[in-house]
Amino acid sequence: MPPLTNTPVYFGNFLVTPQVFHLTAHSFALVNIKPLLPGHVLVSPRRPAKRLSDLNHAEVADLFLTVQQVGRMVERFYGASSLNIAIQDGPAAGQSVPHLHTHIIPRQSLDLEEQGGSDAIYGMLEGEDGDVGKHLWEKSNRRPKFPSVDDSSRQPRTEEEMVDEARKLADEMKQQQITDGSSHSSL
Repeated sequence: MPPLTNTPVYFGNFLVTPQVFHLTAHSFALVNIKPLLPGHVLVSPRRPAKRLSDLNHAEVADLFLTVQQVGRMVERFYGASSLNIAIQDGPAAGQSVPHLHTHIIPRQSLDLEEQGGSDAIYGMLEGEDGDVGKHLWEKSNRRPKFPSVDDSSRQPRTEEEMVDEARKLADEMKQQQITDGSSHSSL
């Protein structure tokens, strides 16, 4: 399956077209290079706005309808019972890529019990584990002279792994739209 679009899709300065699994008039959803938990995806406006307050009314409505639709799909697809939905709105809030994005993280009961309980996800989002910008930077072959050591057990995924997941999730989004009769559909 080729990418959803022939038009390049950027997340900040990073070309992410192969990772995109859903497109709407104003938003896109993409798989995460280093998900905190299985199914951790991002939804972002197509226009590279840095903050939520930079979006116009149509973009805000589209972003949150897309978050709702993608959230429902990943919760079902990954067998989750709940979701974390988070926006780090600006650098002081932990935003690592200067392009507004919403994290959608499928959750299961006791999935982070060994890390201190379900609220451990917030520390993960704000720490090095959740630094999407750093992981994309390292992937882009523009590595710093002395790359930092990632001491966690999670490894960045390959382009092939992300494309494979994006294909599966794109198929799921199409199936969900058929089943739901959704009026908020992809392009």
